[in-house]
Amino acid sequence: MTTILVTGGTGTLGRHVVTRLRADGHEVRVLSRHTAPYAVDLREGDTGLDSALDGTHTVVHCATSARGGDEQAARNLITAARRAGVAHLVYISIVGVDRVPFPYYRTKLAVERQFEDCGTGWTVLRATQFHDLLYRLFQGLSRSPVMPLPARVKDQPVEVREVAQRLAELAQGAPAGRADDMGGPEIRTLHSLARGYLDAAGRRRAVVKVPLRGSAYEAFRAGGHLAPDRAVGNRTFEDYLTERFAVTGGPR
Repeated sequence: MTTILVTGGTGTLGRHVVTRLRADGHEVRVLSRHTAPYAVDLREGDTGLDSALDGTHTVVHCATSARGGDEQAARNLITAARRAGVAHLVYISIVGVDRVPFPYYRTKLAVERQFEDCGTGWTVLRATQFHDLLYRLFQGLSRSPVMPLPARVKDQPVEVREVAQRLAELAQGAPAGRADDMGGPEIRTLHSLARGYLDAAGRRRAVVKVPLRGSAYEAFRAGGHLAPDRAVGNRTFEDYLTERFAVTGGPR
């Protein structure tokens, strides 16, 4: 069994990847900004990164930040990984990063290109949006009596644990380059998904479809972020909501 480092290993996706890899018998190191013994801010590229990578065969890069800096973080990680002789770099990306001119997507695409040019074995998996993201979106919007949503936009949410399982499988295999995309089992309008959330949460809200403008909105409306031919996920958004509310006892 090999030593595998998971960046962002305490996050929404990373923690499930860690669990899966450990269940398969690997030594897994968890790197995050605040978790010892590998508390490293990849954007800074401090000396703790070399220690985390020492003796590591594979790196699964799940870390990301809404505050920016993902490109610099990837640059620091790849440079240190090459220095340490890491054999396989695995990156989780998003379906449509090359089709939707959304700022965060552009960043993900730029990081993909860094992995492609890393000079060692690499794998990139693109997935559609996690159920968790839609849950948080609808949870926030439903605090108001009216929920405004972009008109004529669909989504294809996928279960994060299913993505984690696939990412773990790829990490344990040979470098695959661009792996097949991974999408959720259903493509549905945001309006339909919001109604599913409201029904599960027991809330009554008006859902308003708002037409927007701009190239990113047009690309989302055209389905650039969807993977209709790769609807390989099993758990639906309603499955996710049923489990989520059973655990929490209702919306918070």
